[in-house]
Amino acid sequence: MVRWLKWAVLVLLVAVISLAIAGSHFLTDWLWFKSLGYPKLLITRLGWEWGLRIGSWLCFSLILFINLWMMKSVVKQALWRFYRLNQFITGKHLILAASLISIVLGLVYSSGYGGYYFEVAQFFNSSDFGVTDPIFGKDIGFYFFELPVYQLLISALATALTLVTAVCAAIYFVSGHFQFENYQPRLSMRAQKHLSVLVGLLVLTKAADYSVQAYRLLYNTSGIVFGAGYTDVNVRLVVLRMLMVVAVAVSLIFITRLYRFRKILIGSLAFWFGLSFVGGVIAPFAVQQWLVAPNEFTREWPYIEHHIQMTRLAYEVADFQELDFVGTKDLTTEDLEANRNTIRNIRLWDPRLILQTYRQLQEMRPYYVFNDADVGRYWVDGEYREVLLAARELDVSLTQNRNWINDHLQYTHGYGVVVSPVNEVSRQQLPEFWMSDIPPKGKSDLQITEPRIYYGERSNEYVIVNTLIDEFDYPTGDGNAYYTYQGTGGVKLASPLHRLAFALRFGTTRILLSTDITSESRILFYRNIRARVQKLAPFLRYDQDPYIVIGDNGRLYWIIDAYTTSYRYPYAQPTSWGNYIRNSVKVVIDAYNGFVDFYQVEPDPVLDVYAKIYPGWLKSISEMPSMLRAHLRYPEDLFALQASIYGTYHMTDPRIFYNREDVWVLANEIYAEREQPVVPYYVMMQLPNSNTPELILMLPYTPIRRNNLIAWLAARNDGQHYGEVLVYRFPKDSLTLGPAQIDATIDQDSDISQLLSLWGQRGSQVIRGNMLVLPISQSLIYVEPLFLQSEQSGMPQLQRVIVAYKDQLVMEESLTQALNRLFDDDSPSKPFESEPMHTGDRQIWHDAYEIYQKAQQALREADFVGFGEAWSQLESVLKQLIDE
Repeated sequence: MVRWLKWAVLVLLVAVISLAIAGSHFLTDWLWFKSLGYPKLLITRLGWEWGLRIGSWLCFSLILFINLWMMKSVVKQALWRFYRLNQFITGKHLILAASLISIVLGLVYSSGYGGYYFEVAQFFNSSDFGVTDPIFGKDIGFYFFELPVYQLLISALATALTLVTAVCAAIYFVSGHFQFENYQPRLSMRAQKHLSVLVGLLVLTKAADYSVQAYRLLYNTSGIVFGAGYTDVNVRLVVLRMLMVVAVAVSLIFITRLYRFRKILIGSLAFWFGLSFVGGVIAPFAVQQWLVAPNEFTREWPYIEHHIQMTRLAYEVADFQELDFVGTKDLTTEDLEANRNTIRNIRLWDPRLILQTYRQLQEMRPYYVFNDADVGRYWVDGEYREVLLAARELDVSLTQNRNWINDHLQYTHGYGVVVSPVNEVSRQQLPEFWMSDIPPKGKSDLQITEPRIYYGERSNEYVIVNTLIDEFDYPTGDGNAYYTYQGTGGVKLASPLHRLAFALRFGTTRILLSTDITSESRILFYRNIRARVQKLAPFLRYDQDPYIVIGDNGRLYWIIDAYTTSYRYPYAQPTSWGNYIRNSVKVVIDAYNGFVDFYQVEPDPVLDVYAKIYPGWLKSISEMPSMLRAHLRYPEDLFALQASIYGTYHMTDPRIFYNREDVWVLANEIYAEREQPVVPYYVMMQLPNSNTPELILMLPYTPIRRNNLIAWLAARNDGQHYGEVLVYRFPKDSLTLGPAQIDATIDQDSDISQLLSLWGQRGSQVIRGNMLVLPISQSLIYVEPLFLQSEQSGMPQLQRVIVAYKDQLVMEESLTQALNRLFDDDSPSKPFESEPMHTGDRQIWHDAYEIYQKAQQALREADFVGFGEAWSQLESVLKQLIDE
């Protein structure tokens, strides 16, 4: 007895602890949602989830209870046969037993349905797309919001009827109403009537399933294209409708017990199974092989057309504007002057390479990290300039003395950002800084009044602020600066109950017992910005690259692109993202307080449904502050996906699409000595026939298995043109060189090859940067920076810039020199001189280059004495540059 008592106490203790932990998670989550102003997001989600669980539990329990109550006398017989309890069983006992069985099995049944709450919520808040499918004429909203619930309902009914039938059959078997004699089942009349109805209803759910399968033909993957093809529409659809009628007939046979006439039952079942096999397997195969395959395009062209149209709509590429681009115009000084803003913003520093330099020069301490560098644009010194930014975050896992106080009370925030123009180079061939150091110093147009970053991409630990321990702010020359949080973010630890709840949640008693924590202290958690927004709105998909923005008010903000996605768009080609995507939401997170705002930036019927389910969480783009709206970007991930789709689906003629006559692929380039597809890149430029510089996200296309350019894709980012995507097509009757062909030309240039070999022999790594294809006044120039990275420094230095135009190729120490040499511009007003590049003494640079050429010539002639003299002269000239 004592032993059992100990086990009971242990089980009770585990249950209490489990409930306390679960309760602490709910309470702390509730406080967190409330602190951000989104308590309805949590309550509504839990309401739908538990409403569905309880609803499915009650429905199943009620169905099972009714069936058990209808056979109460049979239950008594079963109990008597096993336990000889018939004389002790009353009506109340039977009700109790039936209720208990129904409740327990109902809990088991309903346990798996809570996860479908969002599909059910969408069903009750559905919306129309205004687009219908080409086969059934149903609005696309039916496939997104209604069809999934019909499938769920059919599956749930089939499962419930199967369980109820199994339970009732077992009771009939135990009571003797269901027996096997000579291997033949024998049922009493009562059992026959009851089980016949249940089996008939189960067959009826199969008939409903055939109806749903008909709609699912629009997602068929076995045809020439994704979606229903000729065989699906003309054979499988007809067969499914026939099977639905047959299933209804078989259901009626069971319900009315016509199976007593065995020929009717056997005949109907044989016809059902035969039709399933012949109509579902043999007939489609025969039609496909003997009727469709010999005349495939003729039979399939309407369905190919459906596939093209629906895919273009699903990925929003139907709105791309196609324009002609000559690409072969001879550029003049006037053209270059007219495109001065494009030239002044030609990007030389690649975000992937500049990050290494930021880490070497600006991390300051081991615990500071730059996660990535982001492209931005700002008005600086009266000019619209493209820049690279990186946030200096604090990663507590990199601190030297890790303990609870340091991890959670003292090292709480990062500090400031680094900003560099994309095209300026210092005397050391490194990036120029427009904002750097701690505290941040730089351009007045980029002034930061609140540099502290409590929420970021590397902030993964909870922290407690406003404690009696000062927070580490930033390192100074002879020590550290300290700070006390002044914001209103996080959850206030206003009472012992709050502290207890968080102590249970995070599994530490220090939150409860620490004397450094006061009633004014605040706990900040879910500080990783992607985890933060995912917790708030898990129904959205988030971009992999959040970016930091400096507001006009001097505060720092994160912006994350959010998407609605689905696999339910009929006929649309699926990808890893699904087969429907809209970048309809921009999320803004205050880096100091952690406040989150969701803004709708474009119409989206899926997002409209989400807004109905969760009222009040979504704001209009008109409510976004203009200082943030000016920094919105067209996301690279979405652009790359759309570019991939458009490369095939720009072909709207079914015959051309069927033959794949004009497939485009992303151009290839050599980057860091490897050939790879060009990644989307942002450039500040003037579009053709425009005089206004704007931020453009672009990609070049080549024909499949060819390297010449066929088109380029440009997504606009600024002002009222945000979201517009333009497709500039090159003439097909002339050749326009692609990045891979320019790279091949560079490899074949003897001077460039020798210089690269010489650098490589000196133990340094030569890195070829992004090749930018830049449209200027109906022509193209190609720009590729060359970086040199020594084994000791780990910082890529910009050593040369290669510029190509038509059949000309030059390499110089700066973009300014390369452009002036390329276009041989001797006019008094050179359009490139004002570009803020590396500007040392030009005569010294000229002398150094001439000496270098002599050294190269001596090396080719094996004149090692002459090479040594030239090398010594080059050393003395370079010393002059250092002395300056």
